[in-house]
Amino acid sequence: MRTAYLPILAVLALGGCTVGPNYKGPVPLPAIAKPGETFVRASQSTSSNQPALAQWWTALNDPVLNTLEARALAGNPGLEAARARIAQARQNVRFERADRLPAGSVQGRYVYADLPGLDLEQGGGSTSGPPTSPPTGDEDSEAGTTIDFFNLGLNANWEIDVWGGKRRSAEAASAQLGAAVANEADAQVQLTAEIAQAYTNVRERQHRLASLRLASDADRTLLDLAEQRFRRGATTAFEVEKTKTQLRATNADIEKVQGELEVYLNALSALTGAAPGVVDPLLAPLGSIPLPPASVEIGDPASLIARRPDIRAAERNLAAATARIGVVEAARLPKISFMGILGIGGASPGDLFDLGNMSKIALPQIEWGLLDFGRSLARLRQTRSARDEAEAQYRQAVLTALQDAESSLSRFGRQRQSVAELAEIKASADRSAALMRQRYNVGAASLREALEADRQSLEAGRNLVAATAALTGSFIAVQKSLGLGWQQPPSPGRGDTGR
Repeated sequence: MRTAYLPILAVLALGGCTVGPNYKGPVPLPAIAKPGETFVRASQSTSSNQPALAQWWTALNDPVLNTLEARALAGNPGLEAARARIAQARQNVRFERADRLPAGSVQGRYVYADLPGLDLEQGGGSTSGPPTSPPTGDEDSEAGTTIDFFNLGLNANWEIDVWGGKRRSAEAASAQLGAAVANEADAQVQLTAEIAQAYTNVRERQHRLASLRLASDADRTLLDLAEQRFRRGATTAFEVEKTKTQLRATNADIEKVQGELEVYLNALSALTGAAPGVVDPLLAPLGSIPLPPASVEIGDPASLIARRPDIRAAERNLAAATARIGVVEAARLPKISFMGILGIGGASPGDLFDLGNMSKIALPQIEWGLLDFGRSLARLRQTRSARDEAEAQYRQAVLTALQDAESSLSRFGRQRQSVAELAEIKASADRSAALMRQRYNVGAASLREALEADRQSLEAGRNLVAATAALTGSFIAVQKSLGLGWQQPPSPGRGDTGR
């Protein structure tokens, strides 16, 4: 009897084997980003201190923006979809874990069979039910058997994970869960940056619109002056038409900017999970364009690689692709499974309560597909190539992230200088307009000259507003490229993320 258990013990010992490569992480990239190195395009307005992971937009000190960000994180449909994908991946992990265990079911059966021409009693067999009619002695009559069978039983099936294929499948599911969590974090990064950028664009368009309306009033006054001078013969019709063209161009710019403003307002409503027009009252009062802080914390490239959610997702996809190699390798090896049936029953319903009618069946099975004409080998090579693709995608994600960060830092540094220059131009234009207004008040300059100076001051102001918005936009791009703006999720159950 002891020797009879040896095959079972051997199978259970093999159950500790796990084929396929063990995941050891992505290939290190020392030539790309070493710990302690700084960004190449960092400027004097940046700091190598590690930035805060979440709510970077609070550094802009804008309560309206903070409200919009909170609404978006709570109600954006895209984030809800990403969270639903996390829930799906978590349930897939639980399924793969449970799939390694035996499966059982309770079944009740009733079998009725009318078998003409088959006499089980004369054939030496036994019947579970009496024959439907006794023999008549007629040589031409055919013997037959009617069977009634009642059964209530328990079925169990178990495929032993001899080669660790199911364990590898569970590893792949856990890695995919980690990728889903990282993708949800990446969706937060993208969403918070889009909200901040759309809000900045709204404020910039509002200021530009107010400036263009003042310019339109000045152009209208200039047109009235030109028409009066033309009627007195002091100017030509060309000057009148030129002033009309200037007024029409300004009004066209007003319509264009108004349309752009409405587009950004609609975008903010959609990003916050609301219908168009819902956020309009919140943004109706004219507010200033939010300005980035004097010094921006950016950390270093190594921390960027460890923090950016899209890189984390690529790494988890690589882990899943590595685990799937073991799944395919295990499928090429012999499969051992057991099926057991424990039932009670007989020819009448009363037999269901007779423990003496207990039936027991054990069906061990081994299966090995030896002849598949290279299909399993092709599948294995395909899975290994998928793993190579995932590793290449990880490296590409790292390079893209570094390029994104360096480019955004370069634009941010240059944009600060541009704003400083345009601020000087605006101050000079304001001084010129003030001086021209003083000359007009004492009769040393005409009203037309004073209005032209005012228009130049307004145009310089619009240029400065656009540059300021671009500076804030470049700051937003820096935060996005650094992978900021997501919350660290709660720690999942043991093994849920595969890390």
